[in-house]
Amino acid sequence: MATARRVVVVSRSARGIDERGLHKTNLAALREALIRVARPGCVCLIDGFGVPAFEHEQRAVVGGDGLSAAIAAASIVAKVTRDRLMVRAGEQLPNWGFGAHFGYSTAAHRAAILEHGVSPLHRMSFQSTAYQQLAL
Repeated sequence: MATARRVVVVSRSARGIDERGLHKTNLAALREALIRVARPGCVCLIDGFGVPAFEHEQRAVVGGDGLSAAIAAASIVAKVTRDRLMVRAGEQLPNWGFGAHFGYSTAAHRAAILEHGVSPLHRMSFQSTAYQQLAL
């Protein structure tokens, strides 16, 4: 972080993802982040896929976090940010244990959903075999 020229974090709500879909929401968030960090003449390296309607040169790099230090750093910033948000969510919504499982589909997470239902942070559009199995 000390050597980075710019670091931008863009987040979206579960409700927004449910309304627009995960892929469209991800593209819009990525586009917003790139607009905020890109400068004239730069080439933006993007992990996995390109961003439509983006005015700067870009390169989609499949497996980018293993090939580019910049993409790897962005992945770490995203993971640390998400983990911190989950710790805060765990404090505000203690019944779901977000601070312990960080939103991943663990046995404890699934058990909390069975006991308490979904929280305001859960994406209703999320299709997981694990969650589908809860209904069986």
